[in-house]
Amino acid sequence: INHIVHNGGLYKRPFNEAFEETPMLVAVLTYVGYGVLTLFGYLRDFMRQWKIEKCQNATEREEQKDFVPLYQDFENFYNRNLYMRIRDSWNRPICSVPGAKVDMMERVSHDYNWTFTYTGRVIKDIINMGSYNYLGFAQKAGTCQEAAAKVLSQYGAGVCSTRQEMGNLDKHEELEKLVARFLGVESAMAYGMGFATNSMNIPALVGKGCLILSDELNHASLVLGARLSGATIRIFKHNNMQSLEKLLKDAIVHGQPRTRRPWKKILILVEGIYSMEGSIVRLPEVIALKKKYKSYLYLDEAHSIGALGPSGRGVVEYFGLNPEDVDVMMGTFTKSFGAAGGYIGGKKELIDYLRTYSHSAVYATSLSPPVVEQIITSMKCIMGEDGTTVGKARVQQLAENTRYFRRRLKEMGFIIYGNEDSPVVPLMLYMPAKIGAFGREMLKRNIGVVVVGFPATPIIESRARFCLSAAHTKEMLDTALKEISEVGDLLQLKYSRHRLVPLLDRPFDETTYEETED
Repeated sequence: INHIVHNGGLYKRPFNEAFEETPMLVAVLTYVGYGVLTLFGYLRDFMRQWKIEKCQNATEREEQKDFVPLYQDFENFYNRNLYMRIRDSWNRPICSVPGAKVDMMERVSHDYNWTFTYTGRVIKDIINMGSYNYLGFAQKAGTCQEAAAKVLSQYGAGVCSTRQEMGNLDKHEELEKLVARFLGVESAMAYGMGFATNSMNIPALVGKGCLILSDELNHASLVLGARLSGATIRIFKHNNMQSLEKLLKDAIVHGQPRTRRPWKKILILVEGIYSMEGSIVRLPEVIALKKKYKSYLYLDEAHSIGALGPSGRGVVEYFGLNPEDVDVMMGTFTKSFGAAGGYIGGKKELIDYLRTYSHSAVYATSLSPPVVEQIITSMKCIMGEDGTTVGKARVQQLAENTRYFRRRLKEMGFIIYGNEDSPVVPLMLYMPAKIGAFGREMLKRNIGVVVVGFPATPIIESRARFCLSAAHTKEMLDTALKEISEVGDLLQLKYSRHRLVPLLDRPFDETTYEETED
């Protein structure tokens, strides 16, 4: 299904997203694969129960058998019998900066992935297609590293206090003023952890008697924050404005359950780029609905800040919108800025309120000074305030890499999800056996990739997820594409029925193509 939207003049640019339907045969074989794995899982559990096979998972001791169970046996069924078979595809330890290339420690398992031992060998120069290093600021040399090292020698590594006590440094104040200027908002506040920026601030903004309308594919931090708030939560279909509008209408017409009183607040939760789908929020339509129905908008720009827009200011700039139309602008420093932590930007009244009532502000230790300096230096570089055009060049390079990589994968015949401008590129694998196989085969060819399966995705939509970086050269991308194509042929992953025809004379950063349908 291709979406090419110019909705009543809301969009100032083409908005192209593709979510090709799963082929019927592939879906059937995927369900059969999970069925076979489940049957063998029950057989192995039976053998473990009768001591025919050694039981490696956590269980109660014999003398505790009559107690209330500490470990829910069936809840771990998936971990024991499905995840454990391909556990070597995750948690791989790297021992270098997570830049365009990484070094990885080699490990082996002699008990079918229950435990790992390290061989002592280091696999060098693996092309890193998995880190969220969108603008290439994860580096061990350069202006950011030098500035962070200088601040480390002056301030030390830790602050050992909260912002409200003895942990409020001049560097924190400088960072927050810079973030507000970068976003184009009145005020901003920085937090030490991106996940907690969502999970601890949403409960401070809404509570009992409020309504949260949340996209069905929102990140776990947004989901946790919504649940902790005590507000009523209703889910709308992913990026579906008809579904969102119906929920808004129903909320206003019917009010709260039983009492029918109006909701105290209605808060819409969306993300800029969805990290598993590679899709971009339909922000112009969301803002139009928010204004029409007098609700509030909370925008999570964890993956889009730095990675979208002509000057890297995120999804608001990408669509040419006014930052004042977004009530709460949230983002993280962990991706495009190569650092740690998160921020919230908005009106001064909002930020002053959060400084007093947010658990993240009141109880959490302040950001580490060298981390703050890394954010300040990288943000100034993106804004061009360092006196160079390096930041702008990185934003443009990321956009070129994204379009080139996505187009080439589609030409090869893979099913690729998401928006053509999204640096998150999901390649569909579907079948459970192909999750582990793809990760292992790519590592054999010195390409590091992230593979994702259930429960992070729907059970039949397992995928590999590539994250593009401005640090990737064209030679690196061509090497990765050649190996991906080879593994795709080996594992028969080229499922697409809408293969693109490559134009041989097309320049590297061109995005037009011809499409043929078999």
